[in-house]
Amino acid sequence: MTARQIDCYLWMNSDWAYLGADRLDALARRHGATVRYMPVDLPAVYARTGGILLPLRAPERQQYRVTELRRWCTRLGIHVNASPKFMCPDAALASRIVIAASASANANANANASVEAHDVVALYKAILRAEWCEEKDISDAATLTGIVAACGLDAQALMRDAGTDEVARTYAGFTERAVAAGVFGSPSCVYRGELFWGQDRLDFLEEAVSATLD
Repeated sequence: MTARQIDCYLWMNSDWAYLGADRLDALARRHGATVRYMPVDLPAVYARTGGILLPLRAPERQQYRVTELRRWCTRLGIHVNASPKFMCPDAALASRIVIAASASANANANANASVEAHDVVALYKAILRAEWCEEKDISDAATLTGIVAACGLDAQALMRDAGTDEVARTYAGFTERAVAAGVFGSPSCVYRGELFWGQDRLDFLEEAVSATLD
């Protein structure tokens, strides 16, 4: 059987990644695909691909973002605060925690892993939910430690691993890889070289995955 792997590049401050998280996970499960979650430094991606950070955008564009969020929240039945108390803080530590969790899951895929693939999905969703629904500062180490523990994971181990040079290099590497793949926003999925930008493009992604079923 041909392997079906989806690369998901996401910013750990992305409200749109949060809105698409459950549907991407369900899509992968339906088709026996695996998703490789790769947090990136989106401001660095923007700097190289012509993106503009939200506070610097024209008021009209900022307002339309709010309108679109409301529409999608209504359609999906998911709450998102368009202007949370701690909006888009430094996401580096949160990103490295997710990377550390993914590395642990991959290293122990055939063993009694302390972190499994579904745990990584739950973890990144919990971090996004903390920012966009729970008014928490996801740049704060204590806040992140609490989120990791609430997910039933070894907070001490993951926080330690997140601070290693290896994980820092992986984070930088994901950002470079994203730019090379043509990524310019979050979330972006790449399947067999084809880019799908945004949670509103998941239907097209599913069509592409379905077309490769054995």
